[in-house]
Amino acid sequence: MILVTGATGFIGRHLVEQLLADGRPVRLLLPDYKQKKLPWANPPEIVTGTLLDEEAVFRAVTGAHTIYHLDSAQWWGRQRDLERIELVGTRTLLAAARSARVGRVIALSHLGASVSSAYMILRIKGMVEETIRASGLAYTIIRSGVVFGEDDAFVNHIAMMLRATPFVFLMPGRGEVVLHPLYITDLVKALVRALELVDSIDTTVDIGGPEYLTVEDLIRTVMRVSGSPRIIVPLPPYVLRWLSIIYSRVFPRSLITPQWLDLLATNRTAPLGNIFNHFAIQPRRFEDTLLTYMPEKRYWWPMLRYTLRRRPRSI
Repeated sequence: MILVTGATGFIGRHLVEQLLADGRPVRLLLPDYKQKKLPWANPPEIVTGTLLDEEAVFRAVTGAHTIYHLDSAQWWGRQRDLERIELVGTRTLLAAARSARVGRVIALSHLGASVSSAYMILRIKGMVEETIRASGLAYTIIRSGVVFGEDDAFVNHIAMMLRATPFVFLMPGRGEVVLHPLYITDLVKALVRALELVDSIDTTVDIGGPEYLTVEDLIRTVMRVSGSPRIIVPLPPYVLRWLSIIYSRVFPRSLITPQWLDLLATNRTAPLGNIFNHFAIQPRRFEDTLLTYMPEKRYWWPMLRYTLRRRPRSI
């Protein structure tokens, strides 16, 4: 049995779909409100609860040989939400996993995660990594670059912001920060293959796509593919952080969050061949992949629906 936390998130949905397609037994830990509209035709076994419910977590891990730990509040949560879900939730999960003699934890992190990072999301992810390493359980930590796909919350938000500002695009800094985007299908393949690879046990693996992109290159690529040319206006990152705070006070959700800006604040790359060397995966290029779905997408309605939708409940 494989337990997946955060199964209704962007990465979790694709991972569960692949595990089910492979015929693997899957169990999910989900609160009630996330069970109403599940994206799978034949949903797997579900344990109702959250990472802070110790009894529900123990029921979920009992009989599981592997845990995929994906639960996160990185796109919408404030610091309090991140600390509760990422740190406290992970500690609860690991304590229950030790009691239930779970064989292994496979966790997803970010390139650049470190307990000494100056940026909140990277610092908390680094603390989560240290907690997993000190747990006494066999583990695999996969650090990935920014993950993109047809329903992601990063590249699509850039396209939405291009629709919201018809003449200019406000870019954090000078756009020189280097990123290492990774397509969702390639990441899911790596997560699934980690199950079978003995060499990946008790290791931390950094992976990204086949190319490096600066923030400015990434923005210009999205403009070109989505057909939304804009004048790029560089702004100091702290100005955009202030704007994101104001925006979040006006709308239930903000397209730009402090965590979103954290991921653009510093170079975050892995060796180009890592995903092939570790998992024998030939990753897809950023622009080539966007061309398969972005030109046909219309972003006005998704932008309004996202910004006016109620924020997820903090557990």
